[in-house]
Amino acid sequence: MKSLRAGKAMRDAAASRRIVPRNSQFCSTAAPRPSIPQSSLQRAIPPSNSTPRIARPAIRVTDTALRNASTTASTTELQKTPLYDLHVAHGGKMVPFGGFHMPVQYDSLSVSASHHFTRSHASLFDVSHMVQHRFSGSGATAFLEKITPCGISELGIHRSSLSTLLLPTTGGIVDDTIITRLGSELFYVVTNAGCREKDLAYLKEHLDAFVKDGGARVKWEVLHGFGLIALQGPLSEEILTGALAEPEAIQLKEMLFGQSKFIKIQLLNNEISSPLLTSRGGYTGEDGFEISIPAAETVAVTEALLQTATPEKLQLAGLGARDSLRLEAGMCLYGHDLDEATTPVEAALSWVIGKSRRTRGGFYGDSMILSQLKPKSKGGAGVARRRIGLVVQGAPAREGAEIVNDIGENIGHITSGCPSPTLSKNIAMGYIKDGFHKSGTEVEVVVRGKKRKAVVTKMPFVPSRYWKGTAPA
Repeated sequence: MKSLRAGKAMRDAAASRRIVPRNSQFCSTAAPRPSIPQSSLQRAIPPSNSTPRIARPAIRVTDTALRNASTTASTTELQKTPLYDLHVAHGGKMVPFGGFHMPVQYDSLSVSASHHFTRSHASLFDVSHMVQHRFSGSGATAFLEKITPCGISELGIHRSSLSTLLLPTTGGIVDDTIITRLGSELFYVVTNAGCREKDLAYLKEHLDAFVKDGGARVKWEVLHGFGLIALQGPLSEEILTGALAEPEAIQLKEMLFGQSKFIKIQLLNNEISSPLLTSRGGYTGEDGFEISIPAAETVAVTEALLQTATPEKLQLAGLGARDSLRLEAGMCLYGHDLDEATTPVEAALSWVIGKSRRTRGGFYGDSMILSQLKPKSKGGAGVARRRIGLVVQGAPAREGAEIVNDIGENIGHITSGCPSPTLSKNIAMGYIKDGFHKSGTEVEVVVRGKKRKAVVTKMPFVPSRYWKGTAPA
């Protein structure tokens, strides 16, 4: 494959601006990744009914103190994921994203071609820039239920849920997150790279407060240096099955969307990987898996998947395709579609609020959020605006574009937008005044000073194909 050319990478950086966080609350840098002892990386997690044991990270947060991570001075130097050299070797065009060098696309495929290949075959995304955490101890459930609206008490072992970190009182969204239960009081949590420093400070502050208020012991670990890859597309199950070291022991067909298992991969050198936490889900709307990998094994596992599958079935994909795929799937990008001034109800994420939490509350901002669930017509507070999808005629509407009604009054704004490769239409996501949010409502979007006709559209724009045991959802 061709080597990375710096000049081309600089030109492609401009095309990726809309997917690189610009909001001031994003962290554009992160603390330099510490070295991880080889011995600690090899400590595997046996997949069993007992509480699994995860490979220990370099930084460990025990009880109330975050050690090192939040106190280390920031640096302007971008970090590299464990797959940086592999990206360059495969012609990855690298751009800054979330404090890391990340591939926006590869020489082998355009962004649009990569998007289509994901929908028809499968793509492999490096998401190692995301922040992986582990919370354990007798107070873990109570703490996570304090800072999120997730119904964690009802979450089964090896089940995952999308949730949000919340601000006290206002219920504003600090970050969106995935929470996976691995044991009775053991949780794997993934947060966004762009919010790294903000999230670490937030978690430290509120864990300190939780313990000070009498909360039970919580052990918090940040899995620095770990790899995280996302295998996405209709061939994902077939590809992953072909790479399993013990295919007869792991029946992926029985693993549904939102569930996880520990699997072992047959590496190209005939060795076998350590048990890898693998969750069924992703950020594209397609069937797929996200695999957490110790740093020392990340390249070997990735190469095993690529070579076992062959290029006809699996290709590397970058941030460009990831952004258009997630928008077609109606998924939010923090700092654009979500922020601290927005509640889950306004963001059309009411479904992340656990059923039991709607009656017992107990999470940050519960008074505000629960009152918003009930519309004004029924005596509740309701919301003044809502997140919606739009199909826009003419030129694509980008972030910041104004949404107006038929007499030109401002009624909202665009937060994400792009041409949809799948639909060959211009799609967008944004916030609109309550009352204009119903599907089919006709509005206009101001694009470069010109009004373009648009219609409010249900999301996802492209039907999701998560594996739920029957036909695609």
